[in-house]
Amino acid sequence: MSVASTLKAVVRTPLGLTSLALVILLVLVALLGPLIWGAQAQRIDPTAAFRSPSGAHLLGTDALGRDVLARVMVATRLSLGLAMAAVLIGVVTGTVLGTAPAVLPRWAGRILSTFVNIAVAFPGLLLALFFAVIFGVGTIGSVLAIGFAMAPGFARLTQTLSAAISGRDFIAAARVAGVSRFRVLIRHVLPNIGEPLIVNATISAGGALLAFAGLSFLGLGVQVPAYDWGRLLGEGLNRIYLNPAAALGPATAVVIAGLAFNLLGETAAAALGGRNARRPRRLPQTALSGAPGHAQVVNDDMVLLVDDLRVSFPAANGWVTPVRGVSFSISRGEAIGVVGESGSGKSLTALAAAQLIERPGHVDAARLEFCGTPLLDTPERTLRPLLGTSLAMVFQDPMTSFNPTRRIGPQLAEAAAEHQGLGRTASMARAIERLKAVRVPAAERRARQFPHEFSGGMRQRAMIAMGLMNHPRLIIADEPTTALDVTVQRQVLQLLASVRRDTEAAILLISHDIAVVAQTCDRVLVMYAGRIVEDLPASRLNESARHPYTRALLDVVPELDTDRDTPLRMIPGRPPAPGAFPAGCAFADRCPLASALCREQDPALTDAGDGHRVACWHPVDGDLPVAAVPAITTAVPVPDFEPQEAVR
Repeated sequence: MSVASTLKAVVRTPLGLTSLALVILLVLVALLGPLIWGAQAQRIDPTAAFRSPSGAHLLGTDALGRDVLARVMVATRLSLGLAMAAVLIGVVTGTVLGTAPAVLPRWAGRILSTFVNIAVAFPGLLLALFFAVIFGVGTIGSVLAIGFAMAPGFARLTQTLSAAISGRDFIAAARVAGVSRFRVLIRHVLPNIGEPLIVNATISAGGALLAFAGLSFLGLGVQVPAYDWGRLLGEGLNRIYLNPAAALGPATAVVIAGLAFNLLGETAAAALGGRNARRPRRLPQTALSGAPGHAQVVNDDMVLLVDDLRVSFPAANGWVTPVRGVSFSISRGEAIGVVGESGSGKSLTALAAAQLIERPGHVDAARLEFCGTPLLDTPERTLRPLLGTSLAMVFQDPMTSFNPTRRIGPQLAEAAAEHQGLGRTASMARAIERLKAVRVPAAERRARQFPHEFSGGMRQRAMIAMGLMNHPRLIIADEPTTALDVTVQRQVLQLLASVRRDTEAAILLISHDIAVVAQTCDRVLVMYAGRIVEDLPASRLNESARHPYTRALLDVVPELDTDRDTPLRMIPGRPPAPGAFPAGCAFADRCPLASALCREQDPALTDAGDGHRVACWHPVDGDLPVAAVPAITTAVPVPDFEPQEAVR
C-alpha cells in the first residue's frame, strides 16, 4: 500500500480525518507560531504581571506580564521538534539494534538480543529518567534520554517484523542467489517493514510529547530562557489557585497533540492492516576451481550427492527428525522427481541441499556435496559464490518469492550484479534477456512492473528467469505448478524441460502429482515419513513400482476417461507426525500387506536391480498391474457439480 493509498484510507473515517486535521494544524502552528505570536510572547510588562484571563489576555499573564496563550503557541515549535527528534533517535537506534543480530556473528547477536529483552522489561519513563541522569539536565540531555528510552521497544518491534519477513520465499531466493546478509537486510527486509515502523513512530510521537512535558515539569528538560509546554505547565501549576487557565492552556495543548498523533497512528495501522482480505559475462573458471576463498568443483558430472541426510529440530521432549536417512544423487542434465504426501520431507530435503535450514534446525549427513564441494564443512562465505551461481531455486508460490516492494527487473538483476560484477545497466539488460528467454512478452516493459502486476504463470516464468540469471548446474523446483491451471502448468513444465535441454542443468522437481513427475523426469524418488521408500526410473514407474505406497499413489490418480459416477479413490489414514514415527515401517498401519515384521523393524532401502531401490519387507511383484495389487484405497464420493477437477 503506497503512502497516497494509506492517506486515502485514513481520511475515509471520521476519526482518521479529524486526527489528520489536528496534526496538520499543529504543524502549521509550529511553523507560523513564532512569526505571529513571537513578539507578544516576549513582551515584558511588569505592570500586567499575574493578570487573570481577559479580552486582552485570554489565558492571563505570567510573572513578567507575558501573554500565556502566545507563549503556548510559540512553544508548539520546540515541543513538537524535540518530540520528533527523540522519535527519530528511538527509531534509528531501535532499528539498528533490532536488525544487527541478522548480520552479526551468532554469539554477538544473542548478547544484543538479551540486552534488548532486558531493556524492554523496564518502564519507558523509568528508562528516560535513568538516561536523563546520565546525559544531564537540559534540552539535549532530555532528547537523548527519551530517544534511547524508546529504542528498546522499536528494537523488539523490528526483530518481530524482520523475523516474519525473513521466512518469506523471496528472502530465501536472495540467499540462494548468494546475496550477502547486509544486502538482504537493506534491500529486502527494511523496505518491507518500513510502513509499520512509521505507523508506530507516529503513535510514539504522542508518548514522546508527554515524556518531554513530564521531564520539563520536573525541571530536567528544557531550561530557561527556552520554554516548552511542560515548562509552561510547571509555571502555571505554581499559581493554579489564582489563575487555573495558565496551567490549563499548556495542559490542553499536550493532551490534544498526544491524542492527535496517537489516533493518527492507530488509524493508519488499521488501514495498513486491512490491505488484504489479508552480474552475460560468466565468472572466470578459476573462481570455481581452486581460487582462494571459493569452493572447488572436483566432479563435472556429479552435481548433488546426498548420503544419509538428516534434518532435525528441537522440541519439548528432545529432537524431532522429519528427514531421516535420505540418500540419492543427481548428475548433470538429469531430472529427478520427488513425490509423496504433505509432510513426507520433500521440501526439507531440498532446503537442506540449498543450505536454507536455519537454526535451531540442524542438518547432518555422511556426505552432502554440491559440485564436489562438501556443504556442511565449507564456510558460508566460501559457499556463497558457488551456490549463488550454480544453484537456482523455484519456489511453490511465486507471489511470495518476489519482494513486493521492488520491481521485477531489479530483483533479477541483483543476482548478476552480485556474482558477475555487472553494472546497473548491464545487469538490467541481462535481466531483460532472461525474461525473454523464458518467453515473457514485452520483457522491457514487464521488467519495470511490480510482482502483483504479473499473472501467476508469468510470475513463475520470472522466478525461473531469476534462477537463470547466472549459469545454474542444479535447479530445485519446489511445487512450481501449484495453484496454476493445467494449461499454464504444461507451459511451465515445458519451459523447465527446455532449460534443461539448453543448459544441461540438473533438475530436482518436487511435486504431489506423481503423474506429472513420471512424464517429465528421468527418475522418481518416493518419500514417506522422512525416508525414501522407492527409487526407480520414471519410464518404468507404472509397470515396475514395487512399494505398496507407490502403487497407492498411482492408483488414486484419476484418468480422463474415469466414469464420473465412480467415486474417487484415496489412501486411508494419515502419515505419522514427525515426532511420532513408529518403530517399524511407517506405512505399516495403512498397508494391507503389513506383517508383524513390518511393525517391528524398519526396512532398509535395498537394490532391486536395474537402477531400482525399494524399502519394503513385502514388495509387490513388479510384473503385476496396479489393479492386481490388494486394494488399499477408500472410495470418496464425487460432488455433483460442474466442472469436476481432477483430485491429486
